[in-house]
Amino acid sequence: MAFGITRSELTQWKEAVSRGEIAFLTHYWLDPRFPDARTVTKVGCADLAKLTAWCKENGLNPAYIHHRPPFPHFDLIGRKQAEILKRAGHADQVRRFQLDRAPGL
Repeated sequence: MAFGITRSELTQWKEAVSRGEIAFLTHYWLDPRFPDARTVTKVGCADLAKLTAWCKENGLNPAYIHHRPPFPHFDLIGRKQAEILKRAGHADQVRRFQLDRAPGL
C-alpha cells in the first residue's frame, strides 16, 4: 500500500516513465516481507533497455525489474535507496522521507 504522495506527483512520475525517462517516486510503504522498510522508491522507465542499463550502472540486478506495463520499474529499498537518490540529485526525497534515519543506515 502506497501513501504520502500527491496525485500530481504520481501523474508526473507516470508521464516521465511513459516518455522513456528514468523517473523516481518515493512513498511510504508497508510490506510484511520487508518489516524494516517504511519507504520504497520506484525507479521507472518505459524503455526497458534504458532501465536495465540504469540498474547495472547502479550495481542492481535487473532481474528484479517489475515488468508491469505501462510503468515498468525497479523498487529501491534499504541502504541503496538513500545513496542512489542522493547521487541522482533527489536529496529532497531523502530529506522528506527521512531516509538517512531509516533502520540500518
